Amino acid sequence: MNEPTFLILTALAGESQHGYAVIEDVERMTGGRVRLRAGTLYAALDRLRGEGLIEVDREEVVQSRLRRYYRLTGAGEQSLAAETARLREQATIAEGRLRARRADFGGATA
Repeated sequence: MNEPTFLILTALAGESQHGYAVIEDVERMTGGRVRLRAGTLYAALDRLRGEGLIEVDREEVVQSRLRRYYRLTGAGEQSLAAETARLREQATIAEGRLRARRADFGGATA
């Protein structure tokens, strides 16, 4: 799973959101490191809908424009949980290797 997909699913795990709210949520979660562009987001949302990982929760008209809210499906929750576990496992390996490296070099970080 690529990072934007992971972040979009994470945003929708909290609550249903419309596209622009997802963009803002991702930016907040990453401390501004990731800023999704609208085209990228909506292509990803369409793909995730097609894969059954998200679905439309509701639609409303705001200032004469249709606003569509998306939510995570059960399959999306499972996919996000599996990716979270995979990332946690990889981070644990990296942390262990960094600890070993520091021990081998007497705490030096060079």
